[in-house]
Amino acid sequence: QVRLVESGGGLVQAGDSLRLSCAASGIPVGRTTMDWYRQTPGKERELVARISSGGTTEYADSVRGRFTISRDWPRNMVFLEMNSLKVEDTGVYFCNTISRSRNFWGPGTQVTVSS
Repeated sequence: QVRLVESGGGLVQAGDSLRLSCAASGIPVGRTTMDWYRQTPGKERELVARISSGGTTEYADSVRGRFTISRDWPRNMVFLEMNSLKVEDTGVYFCNTISRSRNFWGPGTQVTVSS
């Protein structure tokens, strides 16, 4: 069974850094496209970062240059390193993948950035 569990969220100040983790089971993260989404209050769920099965990364314009997505293949984990955090980065962050035409989501981890 596919299972994704996020961790690492918290309350930080603008300009701080935070590293989110996604522990995966039932899928090989090294051979699967893995995404980070966020649900910002008052906005639609947004794709913020993606790493393809081949290792290519993509970022939303709002986070490019500040966020980095990476994988730890031996541990089957995905990470999102967030630097220079802004108040508008506040939201619930979700790990996501697609396996056999189905979307799989973790329960999310809350990130709150104060001014």
